[in-house]
Amino acid sequence: MNGVILEIVLAAVAAILAITLHEAAHGFAAWGLGDDTAKLQGRLSLNPLRHVDRVGTIILPGILLIGQLVALGHIGFMFGWAKPVPVAAWRFRHPRQGMALVAAAGPAMNFFLAWIGALCGWLLPYVSPQMMAPSASFIQDFILANIVLGLFNLLPIPPLDGGRIMVGILPLPLAAAWARMERAGIAVVLLLLFILPLAARQAGYNFDPIHEILSRILPWAMRLVFNLAGQSV
Repeated sequence: MNGVILEIVLAAVAAILAITLHEAAHGFAAWGLGDDTAKLQGRLSLNPLRHVDRVGTIILPGILLIGQLVALGHIGFMFGWAKPVPVAAWRFRHPRQGMALVAAAGPAMNFFLAWIGALCGWLLPYVSPQMMAPSASFIQDFILANIVLGLFNLLPIPPLDGGRIMVGILPLPLAAAWARMERAGIAVVLLLLFILPLAARQAGYNFDPIHEILSRILPWAMRLVFNLAGQSV
């Protein structure tokens, strides 16, 4: 039982760090492009409490962590969000393109953190035997949380970062139509992520498009991160 509790704590810390730094990256990117709204509201902080959303950062990831560890014995998928960083896109020189860059900063931060986590694997031989297992578990959880969060947010559905990137790169008429999806975007994500797969399983069908996409890309992304860190897997 103590081992399960430790695994939950380590995975929760990894997920909170991934989500928090993802949001902070949005704020720093906006600041760099000329919008200091997040700075003025204290959101350029690395303090997780500044970014935590009670449901998206704690309750939902906690349910997923505990459920997967109890049912599967490992963590295969994470989903969550933090309080959105306030951005005044009109303050950018090119608002649509600036917002796309701000959106891309979140996943970019996650991929960078995953690479840092892989580099930390080189330190494991110097860790004491008692700390070897929890250290290796935390590194694995940290890399996985960041890669999954980064990849998931690149799905081209507003208000995910990928949707906002699409708004920045599409021709204006298409971009306007794409942006209008944001009002229903979270509902679409939850529908594809939870409701339809559950209903399909109850009916005896296998329909889980988001999980299918991520499960195909995730092994390749994990190998790439470790290879870039100089480690073969």
